[in-house]
Amino acid sequence: MDVRQLEYFLAVVDNGGFNRAATALYLSQPSLSQAVRALERDLGSDLFDRIGRRAVLTEAGRALIEPAREAVRSLQLARASVESVQGLHSGRVDIAAMPSQAIEPLTEIIRRFTRLYPEVSVRVQAAFTLREVTEMVRTGASELGLLASPTAVVNGDVRSYPLLEQRFVLLSPPDGPFTPGVPVPHAELAGHRLIVGQTGTGMRKYVDDLRTEGVALTIAVETEHRVAILPLVLSGAGLAVVTDSWRGWAEQAGALVLELEPTTALHIALVSRHSALTPAAEAFLESALATAAARGAADLLGRPDRSSAP
Repeated sequence: MDVRQLEYFLAVVDNGGFNRAATALYLSQPSLSQAVRALERDLGSDLFDRIGRRAVLTEAGRALIEPAREAVRSLQLARASVESVQGLHSGRVDIAAMPSQAIEPLTEIIRRFTRLYPEVSVRVQAAFTLREVTEMVRTGASELGLLASPTAVVNGDVRSYPLLEQRFVLLSPPDGPFTPGVPVPHAELAGHRLIVGQTGTGMRKYVDDLRTEGVALTIAVETEHRVAILPLVLSGAGLAVVTDSWRGWAEQAGALVLELEPTTALHIALVSRHSALTPAAEAFLESALATAAARGAADLLGRPDRSSAP
């Protein structure tokens, strides 16, 4: 068994099958299958059940995922540590991010990081809930994670690095039911139709908590496609509760962005495993913390929010 075989095994897992994995690895499908078969012989157990064109993980295959990721990450760490002795001139940072946070604050974080380290690439992987981000980092599928939580993130399976808070605001069409510039009390959402994301997101929890508190609102649309929320609001399909990272983009599109009372916010944090990070990930983390600190100072000075997308 060698690390290359483990990388091939993980490629099949992550790409959902041999054909897609072979394409991602720039290998022929027979070559990939042969390498995985050799790994199975070494381990004395089948890792996949081949069902037609599908490859379904066996119990042994599921047990191998986390140790395989650990082994691959350890080799990557060793290589990257040696390469960075003369400075950070190569490498890649893998980060799992929730949709809204993948735009803001991640856009600003990446902008500053790539200016400092132009030869290091950043790969952003999609994760739709806090739990998905945490699991991707814990299992080694991603080295870093960017998440939003209704409460402060505490160290558990992952190590957390608080960045900032994002307030919840209300999106409304320009001819909506509320007065521009006037905060909207929670109780006044009663009787209105709302557009929400899927269960497990902070924005969805906010709306579900309002209903639990007795605010008689109606969920008009539930969508996993975050980019659909603003067009739906502008079309009159309903209102939406989002974080204030949407403000710039929403206002440019013509929507009203209204404060909510009482003020509630999501805690935004980076997370990592408790084990050592690659030099590129360490540099990214340092840059992100510096970016968050600079943004906090700008907010205290009353500078305008430069957020521009959901």
